[in-house]
Amino acid sequence: MATPETPTGGENPPMSQSMRTFKNCWSCRLISGGGLILSGAYVYHAARKVMRLGGPPSMGTVAQITFAASLAVWGVVIIVDPVGKAQRKT
Repeated sequence: MATPETPTGGENPPMSQSMRTFKNCWSCRLISGGGLILSGAYVYHAARKVMRLGGPPSMGTVAQITFAASLAVWGVVIIVDPVGKAQRKT
């Protein structure tokens, strides 16, 4: 037995006011996304510095570069906000 508060199949769950404000605030998305992109650049630079000094690339360095790429992509996703733009066709 489903209660009225329980979201059903295709409905989106209700968003809080702060989450709705963040999704509509261009400057908030730009600052937080830019911060993540810069964090990714910093982590990537730290990993490349070890390799540039002649150190062999280890699994830790590869993991660090992968993490840096993940941070940068996460920042791009926050800036672009593809979730709010998708419309479902019925």
